[in-house]
Amino acid sequence: MGCERSGKVERLQRYDVRRGESSISGLSSGAFMAVQVHVAHSASFSGAGIIAGGPYRCAESFRGAGFLAADAYTRSAMAIGMTPLIPQMAPDAARLAALATETAGRGGIDPLHHLAGQRLYIFTGSADTVVYSDVVARTRRFYELLGVRPGDILYRSDLAAGHAIITDNPEDSPLATNRPPYINDGGFMQSHDILRHIYGDLAPPTDGLAGRLVRFDQTEFFDGEPRASMSRFGYAYIPSAVCAGRAPARVHVVLHGCKQGYNYVNYVRGRPDIANQPPYGNRYVTTTGYNHIAESNDIIVLYPQAEGSDGGDMQNPDGCWDWWGYTSPDPYEPDYYSKRAIQIGAIHRMLERLGG
Repeated sequence: MGCERSGKVERLQRYDVRRGESSISGLSSGAFMAVQVHVAHSASFSGAGIIAGGPYRCAESFRGAGFLAADAYTRSAMAIGMTPLIPQMAPDAARLAALATETAGRGGIDPLHHLAGQRLYIFTGSADTVVYSDVVARTRRFYELLGVRPGDILYRSDLAAGHAIITDNPEDSPLATNRPPYINDGGFMQSHDILRHIYGDLAPPTDGLAGRLVRFDQTEFFDGEPRASMSRFGYAYIPSAVCAGRAPARVHVVLHGCKQGYNYVNYVRGRPDIANQPPYGNRYVTTTGYNHIAESNDIIVLYPQAEGSDGGDMQNPDGCWDWWGYTSPDPYEPDYYSKRAIQIGAIHRMLERLGG
């Protein structure tokens, strides 16, 4: 199609992509989900960036929290996977590494040896009151137990940041803020640090964007299944040299956090509060810095979108990614963590379509 602009909804296209060099990052529910996708499809990736996210299957820390597994996982996600009362109550990294090994052994996820040699950026703000640093520390330990070398992990816990992705945009929230839209000004672009750590030396970000921001219909990737809790549209930034066919690309998948999807609305008593819809819009897509460093380094940035719902069988009012089982049709055996999971499958199919 070339690099010409288009305001239309498009079909996601295939490009010349370096297979096995894709990567993924996310914030909050997007970080928990990035871990799920990364571990499930580790053969497709070369690294991951995790901002305020816990380890794989950490929602299963305390099965006794409810009669139904789905209820137990929801309660565990909140009480253990996000805000454990004391550090000792944080997710057990060794147990979760064993769960991952067992899941790989039965073919539910890729063989875990693919994680060796991959590079990880893991961040927790010391002022984060939404996902405690004790949880994020277990994410680092989880990956180390599965063979990721400590030297390949950049772990940052030295910044008094709240629950947010960090930017150098002065109009964003103060650094220590713990409220929507969860994009805080800390004087640097965290997205740039993530990509530099994963890929090594990169060219400086460009000031202008000559590529294309594509809006595509993502319903084909989850067959329109309403339990997917995914929006109609997804987005992808295609660098100018890639869409013109002048350079091969790598793909980086970016997963927003709760309340950050393009069509997020607040629910009040089960009804969408359209009149008071927060103006978050596409800020995670357009202002977090990914596109500018992607343009100068031939990296396609894929932005899948989750959406909320409140009422019926599926409860996801904040538009979070599923890292505790709300999309699973079987409440006794939620399957949200394997290659068969609705959201994981949809995201990976998008990556495959791009060529990665």
